[in-house]
Formats: sequence, structure tokens, C-alpha cells
Amino acid sequence: MSDNFNPCVSCGACCAHFRVSFYWAEADDAGGGVPADLTEPLNLLMRNMRGTNARTPRCVALQGEVGQCVSCGIYEQRPTPCREFAMSGENGVGNEACDRARAKYGLPPLFFSSNPPLTESYVSLGASPASDHVQSPDL
Repeated sequence: MSDNFNPCVSCGACCAHFRVSFYWAEADDAGGGVPADLTEPLNLLMRNMRGTNARTPRCVALQGEVGQCVSCGIYEQRPTPCREFAMSGENGVGNEACDRARAKYGLPPLFFSSNPPLTESYVSLGASPASDHVQSPDL
């Protein structure tokens, strides 16, 4: 088992709740790294990840089942909004957007202001200070 556990690998709610829009030049057909075939134009200057501009959004790069076991099929090439989206509790700061996406899928918030910030010591499996923190099998 790993000493480090990232709750995002058992979540994926943000990838199935928000539109992922970014500057068009982040796509690989314009010199960036995001696979262009996984994007669609949003307007003259912006693209979005396919599937995220739908009535029920789900990023085309999201693999797995939300709330179970997920991963990003283009993690190393993901666009800026994905790189900048912080899980709630990261660095001791809550993220209301993360909590809102998790709530849509019936998942508890990761961070409570009365709890200490998420740290390696209790994000790791078997060392959770509160029973309502996410735990998942090691991948």
C-alpha cells in the first residue's frame, strides 16, 4: 500500500460536473500539449474538452466511474484549468467548487474548516482522523 493517497483517484466529480474551457493554443494542433481531437471549439479564442459543454458534462478524458476509481487519460497533457483546480483541503484551503462537484455525486466534502488540512499523515490509507474522509484501495 502507498504512503500517499490522493482522494482524486476515487472521485472524478470535477471532471463530470464542470465545463473545461481553455485558450485554443493549448491544443497540440496549435503548439500546445492537449490532444486536439479531444477538444471542440467554444468560440474564436477558446476550446473546451469534448463532453464538458454538454447538458450532463463528462470529460472525454475521464476514465472510470465517478466516486469509485478514476483517472485522466491525458493527465500529463491536461489543460490549464485542470492543472489549476485544487482539491478541497489541498494546502489547508477549502475549494467550494470541489465540494459542490462532490456533492452532486453524493460524495462528502474532503475538507472541513474544523479539521486540520489534508496531509500525508492522514490522507494515506488506514490513517484517517475522521470517518467521513475519502478512502479508496491503492491503485
